[in-house]
Amino acid sequence: MGGPGPALREYNAELREGLAELRARREELSGRIREEEAERDRLQGRLGALTQRLARTSESLARNMVARGELDRTIAETEAAYGKILESSQTLLDVLKEEIGNAGKASEPQSTSKEREKQARGEKHS
Repeated sequence: MGGPGPALREYNAELREGLAELRARREELSGRIREEEAERDRLQGRLGALTQRLARTSESLARNMVARGELDRTIAETEAAYGKILESSQTLLDVLKEEIGNAGKASEPQSTSKEREKQARGEKHS
């Protein structure tokens, strides 16, 4: 009779092999976990930097949009004022031309009634 000894040794050997395989898997998973944790840390660092960059960019964008709005208003007001200046200049020019025309008529010599009579008869001025 062989007894339980050889069977126990076989079970013991199989158990040790199984445990060694499980430990190897655990080491493999531990390596993967370390790699993924390192990747997560790198990504979190990049995420933090990108979050700060996004915040700075958003603030700058908001300031630039406000400045552009102010410039748009200034341009619109300036264009409106310039249009009024052009309109006033045209009105002033029209008035000036009219006054020049009136001044020309006023500076023409006024003929007396005697001169008009002579002109009507065809006589020359003396």
